[in-house]
Amino acid sequence: MDIQFSTYQGLTMPCSHDQNFKNLILDYPRQALELFAPDEHAALGPRVKIVPIRQEQLKERLGDRFRELDVPLLVEWPDGKREALLFVLEEESNAGRFSIGRLVHYCLDLAELYDTDRVVPIVIFLNKAGHVPGRLRLGSDQHTYLDFRYVKCELSALPYELWQDSDNIVARLNLPNMHWPKALKVEIYAKAIRGLLSLEPDWNRRRKYVDFVDIYTNLTDNERQRYAQEYQQENDEMAGFAERFTNIGLERGLEKGREEGREEGREEGRRQEAVNMLTRFLTKRFGPLDEVTQERVNNASVERIEAWSDRVLDAETLAEVFEL
Repeated sequence: MDIQFSTYQGLTMPCSHDQNFKNLILDYPRQALELFAPDEHAALGPRVKIVPIRQEQLKERLGDRFRELDVPLLVEWPDGKREALLFVLEEESNAGRFSIGRLVHYCLDLAELYDTDRVVPIVIFLNKAGHVPGRLRLGSDQHTYLDFRYVKCELSALPYELWQDSDNIVARLNLPNMHWPKALKVEIYAKAIRGLLSLEPDWNRRRKYVDFVDIYTNLTDNERQRYAQEYQQENDEMAGFAERFTNIGLERGLEKGREEGREEGREEGRRQEAVNMLTRFLTKRFGPLDEVTQERVNNASVERIEAWSDRVLDAETLAEVFEL
């Protein structure tokens, strides 16, 4: 897994790009295909069903790196006239670690597993791809026996202007990863947050993807202050739902505490009832209890009291009841 560290509000946190993009694709599969493979997405039509599937990659050798972003998407047409199409997506934050040969193997494995030759490989490069190969050709001077290519999406090369007002939430969240002048950093952050607030009504997802935008924009404290001043409406709305989640958390915590308190009360009630019953049994069998014995019974657990109660009828003396 590619884990790096990002600074957010003065804190240094581990950042798994693989997991971040995996979440994004699972939550918004159609919008992900529109951004990362626009030509293929345009041919799908609005009625297709897109289903994320999960298939673990087998290692060729111990020590081989797993393909961490393993989120194939199966596209099916409702009329059944076309065979299902399998999209294979991979995120690479470090282009130097990309292996086209490994991708070929993985695509062939999935094609065999799902008995299909309709496979579209997509590689999402978070940073500059450089000179990574876009094609693998096997053959001789006379013939080509394997010609493999993939859809290449280099996020840092995408001009932000094309997506800054898009209704595609995956594109809006990825504005910080696109190409833009450094002077627009706060504005890019604001456009990404505005897209999240306007396109995603679910509060839980809003909370999740505010973190996504924070990680990839990585504003300084001064830039955050600028954002709060220049984009007061969005900042207030963000603060509002952050407060809402805080209040929900407090309410859930209080309710959990109340329930735990009720359970503790019920448990204590059961224990006290057992204490009273054992005291009656012992008193009836052996006479009034001395202070030390009564204290021992009063402080015992329910399990211990039940064990002593089982011995009352058979014990010849009070001491035998309490023997271990």
